[in-house]
Amino acid sequence: MSEALLFHKTYDHPTSQEWVVFVHGAGGSSSIWFKQIKAYKEHFNVLLLDLRGHGRSNQIIKEILANRYTFKEVTQDVITVLDHLNIKRAHFVGMSLGTIIVRNLAEIASERVQSMVLGGAVTRLNVRSQLLVRLGNLSKHIIPYMWLYSLFAYIVMPQRNQRESRHLFIREAKKLCQKEFKRWFMMAADVNPLMRYFKERDLGIPTLYLMGELDYMFIQPVREMVEKHKESELLEIPNCGHVCNVERPNEFNYHSIKFIQQNSFA
Repeated sequence: MSEALLFHKTYDHPTSQEWVVFVHGAGGSSSIWFKQIKAYKEHFNVLLLDLRGHGRSNQIIKEILANRYTFKEVTQDVITVLDHLNIKRAHFVGMSLGTIIVRNLAEIASERVQSMVLGGAVTRLNVRSQLLVRLGNLSKHIIPYMWLYSLFAYIVMPQRNQRESRHLFIREAKKLCQKEFKRWFMMAADVNPLMRYFKERDLGIPTLYLMGELDYMFIQPVREMVEKHKESELLEIPNCGHVCNVERPNEFNYHSIKFIQQNSFA
């Protein structure tokens, strides 16, 4: 694996020993957390990062020549940043596909994970999602990737009050090159086998699923996951869709910060 580091930024708290690491989803960047930074840095040390090929990691990681990415490789990128910053243990906040990276990190290095907040969590692709992925795989060499991404954004976030979230993700996705988009898109085929494995394994790590009640593509599998894992809880945010940290930032910040404080080192 390349020794190049992901782009990252830290906010140091004057007294807290707690670290919170934010992990965005596919097509996004650390900029999606702009409504969380102020609230979080009042309580914790904060680490933001851009996953490989995204945001300001786009040029840094361009020397990685693998034809296909795996969740393991992308997760190891995050662990490398933690090692670089000497962060032994942290709370992790993920959004959308970033929740799979967080859950995979807990699988690979559970001793590094104090708690997990999984927003808009992807725990299984339903039939509609699988059809979209299959359609995308068939047409990804023919249709411009931004057409595909825009279509997915409208299907996952269809409501009028989700317009800000849609525009944010489409804007960030424009920064990806076609090859990078294809690599991340192909990872979607690995979601269901990986999540079936995760569903069977309860790691015993305190986990809060924060879901918009209108997140119709992903909320039912999360309900099923929470029933199986005793350390997990689900909070559904009313009148909210997939990207709940952007659509309902006050509720997201309040509930997630409270959860992390309840599961702090002290």
